[in-house]
Amino acid sequence: MTQHLRERIVDTALDLAESSSWENVRLHHIADKLQASLEQIRCEFNEKEQIVDAWFDRADQAMLCVASNFGQESDPGRRIEAAMLAWLGELGKHQKPTRQMVFNKFEFGHIHYQVDGVMRISRTVQWLRETAGLEDTLPWRAFSEAGLTLVFLATFFYWMFDVSPGYEATRRFLHKRLKSAHHLAEILRPTRPSG
Repeated sequence: MTQHLRERIVDTALDLAESSSWENVRLHHIADKLQASLEQIRCEFNEKEQIVDAWFDRADQAMLCVASNFGQESDPGRRIEAAMLAWLGELGKHQKPTRQMVFNKFEFGHIHYQVDGVMRISRTVQWLRETAGLEDTLPWRAFSEAGLTLVFLATFFYWMFDVSPGYEATRRFLHKRLKSAHHLAEILRPTRPSG
C-alpha cells in the first residue's frame, strides 16, 4: 500500500511539473491532487528533493533491468550504450521536469543539494560500470571511471535539450562519444608484456 502511494506521489509531482514547472510544485499541491494528507506525504518523503531522488532511482532501475537482459553480449561499449539509453528512456517520459530538477539541484547556494547531486552522478556511473562488466583495477580504473563520467555527463546534458523524435540525436551523440572513448582507451592503455 505504502509503495503504491510512494509511486503515485512521484507520478503526481511529475505531472504537476509538466503542466507548470518543478519550481512551482509544492508538497501540499501533491497532497491535494491525491486527496491525501500532508502527513501521508511526509511518511513517504521528508522533502520535495527526495522525490527527485526517487525519480532518478527509477532511471537507475530501468538501466539495471536492461542489464539483466544482456545475455551473451560481451562488448562493454554496447552494454554501456544500452544501459544509458534505458536510463535516459525512463527520464524521457518527463524530460522538462527532469531538466528543471537538475538545474534546481545545482543552483547556486544549495550546497547540500549540489553534494547530493555529485554523489548521485557517481552512483549512476558505478552502476554503468557494473552493467558493462568492467573489471579494471587501479590506476587504470580511475582513468576509465573519469572517462565514463565525462561521457555520461556530456550525453545527459545533450539529452536535456534534445527535441529530436525518440531522442535520436542523443543516441548518435552517445554512440560517437563511446566510440571516441574506446579509441582513446586503446591508445592509452598500457600494453601487457607477453609472457
